[in-house]
Amino acid sequence: MKREKVAFLADSPFYTKRFAYYVGRRCETATVKDIAKELRLDWKTVNALEKQYMREKLRRAGTPRPKTIGIDEISIRKGHSYRIVVSDLERRRPIWFGGTDRSEESLKLFYEWLGPAKIKGIRLAVMDMWKPFENATREHAPQAAILYDKFHVLRHLNEAMDKIRKSEYYRLSGDDRKFIKGQKYTLLSHRENLSTDGRKALKTLLAANKRLNTAYVLKEQFGQLWDYQLEAWARKFFENWKASLKWQRLKPYEKFAEMIERHWDGIATFCKPENKVSLGFVEGLNNKIRVIQRRAYGLRDEEYLRLKVLTCMLPPL
Repeated sequence: MKREKVAFLADSPFYTKRFAYYVGRRCETATVKDIAKELRLDWKTVNALEKQYMREKLRRAGTPRPKTIGIDEISIRKGHSYRIVVSDLERRRPIWFGGTDRSEESLKLFYEWLGPAKIKGIRLAVMDMWKPFENATREHAPQAAILYDKFHVLRHLNEAMDKIRKSEYYRLSGDDRKFIKGQKYTLLSHRENLSTDGRKALKTLLAANKRLNTAYVLKEQFGQLWDYQLEAWARKFFENWKASLKWQRLKPYEKFAEMIERHWDGIATFCKPENKVSLGFVEGLNNKIRVIQRRAYGLRDEEYLRLKVLTCMLPPL
């Protein structure tokens, strides 16, 4: 017996494609469980219909030919279990999700998937300072410039700032401690992002502790590094910033400066006009993935997570 294929039916013969796409659109803003309850369908049915919807979104988006890529990893469960996400920063969408960890071998899978012809088109690769990512990129896309993500660099600076805050807290005693306690967010945030009360607390804290005041000013100044158009001026700024650490007894900052020195080439790449790409997309994508994981209370179906990540920036059908 031969069954005739009907174009408007979904993968399941009990539902039309139109209904499957409706379910998929609803699942973009709600959980599978909620949609299953609303439509009085089995959870597995809703999950299967949403997968069909997401696969169709990927098909319509077409095969990527990226020129500027962003490489990052996400944790999919506790116990250092990672997957790599590669994004097309010009089209502002993730294009690959895979690997078994954050090793060179896992990232090589992306380059094998992309193919030699498309690899030649990559001119810039944005990543954190994780050596396996850089090694795999230099091996498979040697023509691509390496740029270290500004937000990952500043995260290391914030960690150094927090170590100074903790050391000051333990160094002091009595009433002197009260200005520091509970002010981690205040010190690590930019002044313009603080509320009125937060700015008052910051002003009081910086007036009460000279070392924290110096550390905070240096932290805020360092962000200017990415404003320079010429590497020579950026280098001069960094040398002056590093020189200002002398006699300040800010050991975490000194270690941070040594790290910047070791990775300078990947940071200075941003000074070239052709490399002035938006560096906030990868961080925004990570936040979106965390929302997806939180909404699902942990995802055990990795194929579902892969489709969710790859389609989260695509327009609805």
